[in-house]
Amino acid sequence: MTPPVLGLIGAIGGGKSTAAAHLAARGGHVLDADRIGHVVLDEPAIQARLAALWGGRVIVDGRTSRKAVSEIVFNDPAARTSLETLMFPAIEARCRVEIASSAAPFIVLDAAVMLEAGWTLYDKLLYIDAPYSIRLLRVQSRGWNAADLAAREAAQWPAEKKRSVASAVIVNDGTRAQYQQSLDRQLAEWGWI
Repeated sequence: MTPPVLGLIGAIGGGKSTAAAHLAARGGHVLDADRIGHVVLDEPAIQARLAALWGGRVIVDGRTSRKAVSEIVFNDPAARTSLETLMFPAIEARCRVEIASSAAPFIVLDAAVMLEAGWTLYDKLLYIDAPYSIRLLRVQSRGWNAADLAAREAAQWPAEKKRSVASAVIVNDGTRAQYQQSLDRQLAEWGWI
């Protein structure tokens, strides 16, 4: 029997990675859709399609340049749609294989664009949020600015829409210990720990 799957989504800079790490410590098998997407980007068939779309500038030393692809897709909605049409099914297929082969008590599918992709791989959907000022500070520590955050948020469903379909929402605006307690309470409520 396949273990239950927790879809982990949320605001950019909200604390999904911290949640994923904590949920892994509680026995969850974490599938990081971004990591899987990076692997998929370097598949020869995907690289050939990307080069056909945007030329050789997106392939550097045999690897897909995520920076070049990002510069293209975050400035051109049609290009972003082309990339999503290519990538979302390939990432979903890899996730399905990993889910089917896991023996963990539960699976955490960390996939920021799960809803946009139309994936229904989850049993419960957890939305992680934080106030904008906190999120901006967090992404600035990664080298982003407010414009970068706005561009990436514009590429996703509005936060209100995501929160409305979530099974639960956790606001990450306190200490790490408080955040972990909130995550544990939610898992306990679902009977997963």
